[in-house]
Amino acid sequence: MSDKTVYSRRNLAIDMLRALTMFTMIFVNDFWKVHDVPHWLEHATYGEDFMGLADIVFPGFLFAVGMSIPYAIEGRYSKGYSPESTLGHILSRTFALLVMGAFITNSEYRLSPDVCYPIGVYWFIMAIGFIGVWNQYPRTASPRQKNIFLVCKVVGVLALLFLAFTFRNPKGGVFGFSGGILGAIGWTYLVCAVTYYLSRDRIKYLLPVWIIFILICLLTTPLREEFGAAPILDFPDRNFLSGLLGVLHIGNGALPAFTMGGVLLSVFSARYVAKSDMWKLRTSWIVAACILLVGIFSHHFYIVAKIGGTPPWVFYVIAISVAVYGTLTYLVSRGITGWFNLIKPAGTATLTTYLIPYVFYGFADVTGYVLPDWFTHGFMGLVNCICFAFVVIGVTWVLEKLHVKLKI
Repeated sequence: MSDKTVYSRRNLAIDMLRALTMFTMIFVNDFWKVHDVPHWLEHATYGEDFMGLADIVFPGFLFAVGMSIPYAIEGRYSKGYSPESTLGHILSRTFALLVMGAFITNSEYRLSPDVCYPIGVYWFIMAIGFIGVWNQYPRTASPRQKNIFLVCKVVGVLALLFLAFTFRNPKGGVFGFSGGILGAIGWTYLVCAVTYYLSRDRIKYLLPVWIIFILICLLTTPLREEFGAAPILDFPDRNFLSGLLGVLHIGNGALPAFTMGGVLLSVFSARYVAKSDMWKLRTSWIVAACILLVGIFSHHFYIVAKIGGTPPWVFYVIAISVAVYGTLTYLVSRGITGWFNLIKPAGTATLTTYLIPYVFYGFADVTGYVLPDWFTHGFMGLVNCICFAFVVIGVTWVLEKLHVKLKI
């Protein structure tokens, strides 16, 4: 068993990993407004045997989510919360991610001309709704303040209900329950958090679950064309296995493999916390190198592609995540953390950081503001996206100072 006191202390390296991932996510998600982006920074196209920087960000965030799970659950137990309330907390967080994901995903279809407001207003109202419902309101508040907070929550709920009932996509379709990125995070979090909730930090249970996810990915992902272009378990479209995986929201196992990999790394880190800093750095790079070699081997049989969640993509991203976390842990141990202050809000107020770009995009839509052409091409386009990421994080920092922070 791990030393449970480790989980009661905030792990700065996880905050750093989450912040770096979120910063990169904002950066690559902003490519839609610029041109001539180098291919190695972009997503691979469907069927392409390639992994760009943008293909690493989402699974890297899932890995960071997994690393946070043991700290969150053990932290609740150390504060005296019951197992029942902890399970309820897991379910409420999942629900929040699914709801947020649904509103964001529906907006990606844009709006029918018949809707009485533009997409920019949709994003404004969505932000108001999210903040109203899920803002981290101060716990020590007067009765009057608590009433104000209750009103804010009610306003948030009404705002989201208004959007849900009035939304129409360009084809006339109504608001649908499609979770998108946040929904995928929510379902994956649920599977892995419940797994940890049942097993706690016992590696003898966690490791086999991770291996099962990897095996599912290996057996249900189509091989390369020279090997038949079919999965090893090539069942008919309607079969028990795919139905079960669909009900459990496991898919082909790739997404929960990332998150469970993060869970395992946190548990191993807690177990070997007394080891020297150099031992931890060396071990993390050795483990990363071994996983990378497995990825290279699997690449002979599968293409590497985010679309399809292929095994090489899983192994490559996990290897990168382990190496980066090990390096960040070493930097923390040496006190080399000053640079982190530039992006810290992205690691401590991650959901707020994820929401802010939609406010900016809403402003641009409502005002009709267009960036100068010279600031949207090539190198200057990338500078534009980097500056935008820093501005988003800066706004998140300001909002934190004003006690506006999404917390689920």
